[in-house]
Amino acid sequence: MATETEFSLNGLTDTARRHIRVFQIHQFLDRFAMGLTVAVAALALTDRGMDLLQISLLFSIYSLTTVVMELPFGGLADNIGRKPVFLAAVVASLISLALFLSSSDFGVLALSFALIGFGRALRSGTLDAWFVETFTAAAPDVDIQPALAKAHWANAIGLAVGAIFGGLLPDAFGMAALKYGISTYDVSYAASFAAMVGVLIYTLFAITEEPRPLNPQAVIQGFVNVPSVIAGAGLLALKHPTVSMLLTVLLLFLMATNPVEVIWPTYAWPMLDEGYANTVIGALTAGYFFAIAFGASLSPHISRIFRRRHAVTLAAIFACLAVVQLALAMQGGITGFVGVFVLYSVILGASETPASSILHRCVEDRQRSTMLSLRSLVQQLGAATGLVMAGALADIYSTSVAWGVGAIFLLMAMILSLVLAKRLAAGAG
Repeated sequence: MATETEFSLNGLTDTARRHIRVFQIHQFLDRFAMGLTVAVAALALTDRGMDLLQISLLFSIYSLTTVVMELPFGGLADNIGRKPVFLAAVVASLISLALFLSSSDFGVLALSFALIGFGRALRSGTLDAWFVETFTAAAPDVDIQPALAKAHWANAIGLAVGAIFGGLLPDAFGMAALKYGISTYDVSYAASFAAMVGVLIYTLFAITEEPRPLNPQAVIQGFVNVPSVIAGAGLLALKHPTVSMLLTVLLLFLMATNPVEVIWPTYAWPMLDEGYANTVIGALTAGYFFAIAFGASLSPHISRIFRRRHAVTLAAIFACLAVVQLALAMQGGITGFVGVFVLYSVILGASETPASSILHRCVEDRQRSTMLSLRSLVQQLGAATGLVMAGALADIYSTSVAWGVGAIFLLMAMILSLVLAKRLAAGAG
């Protein structure tokens, strides 16, 4: 293998530099369009008459559709091309937004959320692969990690800026929307639709890829292979008790935290003045993304404190999350809520790397893709189960009670992580 050259933007060819700029703009636009609805999704559903159980069910539909579709469509972009698959994902997103804007019926909204999941599954790894392949061709043997970092930065900024505007628009134009008989939050969804059309146009003209012959058999085979992929991954996990334990930990973790990530705007909104509530929710959503990124950057330092014993690190993180989640559930004022929520988001961001490190350490290269697919499936199942349970509890009792019960799952994950740490220390698995 050739030695990689250190990345230098000035040292790249014009083609390579342009390629990075094109992809950065694309990532910003795509995530900006998504971010416009992230901040207000739960509030828009509440405005449409949905209770917390129905909101949780809708987000569960999204989670399950994503994972079910992600497995069969995993290799589709490799067969027919990255650009066509991404364009199909954008079309699915546009149809989803149109359905959302057109109805307040639960069935129609369920179809809208299923299409969001379908679009996310189609997006998975499409233009990322195109970026890597094209960059490698334009700058052979150059370290690609800094180029990917630039793209991920544009991705995060797009989400954050979109979330800010998504919260600002209902406050700025909501009254005008009501005069025309549409929901306050439809302003953000209409803006997202317009931005997504922009993504479609930009992709058509700025992203260039050699066309590939359409192979319908690849799609059919993808669906046929789903049961065997799941069964194979499940058997692989059963043969590795350490992996099974880690996946159980992640299941409990998502059951506890996903309801907080989804429902928090409906909890915080009543604490705010109606005139600027949505703007604050948008800013908080942007802060959530930045706090997670900051937490991820702290993760290596936290790991060193625990002498790179990743399972022990996870146990400590889960213990902190349980305490902070309980504190979040007890907040009655916006100042306290914002402080605790930002801390919660930072700790959440720190949890990703230790879990990934354990998983990659326990599996061989030939098993890695299969195990990552199983991890995605387990996490989405955990998210969906936690949402349904939390939604039912919040509907019967309160959001605080639902989050408090979720903290119990975090404590269970903490205990299991300590058992996992002993197993790893003994060299088992």
